[in-house]
Amino acid sequence: MAVQVAATKGNLIRMKRSLALAKSGYDLMDRKRNILVSEMMQLVDKVKMLRDEITQAYSTGYYLLQQANIYSGVIQRIASEIPVETHIQLTYRSVMGVEVPNVIYEKPDNLELAYGLEESNSKIDEAYLQFQKVKELTMVLAEVDNAVYRLANAISKTQKRANALKNVVIPRYTNTIRFINDSLDEKEREEFSRMKVIKASKEANPQA
Repeated sequence: MAVQVAATKGNLIRMKRSLALAKSGYDLMDRKRNILVSEMMQLVDKVKMLRDEITQAYSTGYYLLQQANIYSGVIQRIASEIPVETHIQLTYRSVMGVEVPNVIYEKPDNLELAYGLEESNSKIDEAYLQFQKVKELTMVLAEVDNAVYRLANAISKTQKRANALKNVVIPRYTNTIRFINDSLDEKEREEFSRMKVIKASKEANPQA
């Protein structure tokens, strides 16, 4: 559907500029969408592997924890001595204007046990070390999972904008330009016909 504007050369120039801008915007949205989709698909594959890995890690961790309970009784007091993790930082990186998280974990070079050795045994140590692995995998999965969510949301918005430009805005400007061109051509034909009539009239009546 054409935009109802006066059929003037000024409006024709303005509509052509708007059409060029809309086409440029669509190309930009299309490139952005493709880059975001490529980035997300790489992360989706990573999420699948991480989910399998973390499922196995949790399974092993709970088995070792069960063994520790069997050998040492309930180890709730030892668990309460484990400190809250404070070596995690969260930053962000930009992918085509989309802020995706980047979890930074400063893993100690030498992991020290957070409980007394006199109350523990090798089973507890194994469970503790396994859940350290679970913690690290969970951080990576949280980072990647959140990045996939943000990228998917951005892709959806970009797709809607691209579709609006392609299916609504660009056709509207194209139809308007065609309407103005047709109107101007019709005016030129009318003016040409009018001038021919005037010329013929003067030639037929030179004294007029």
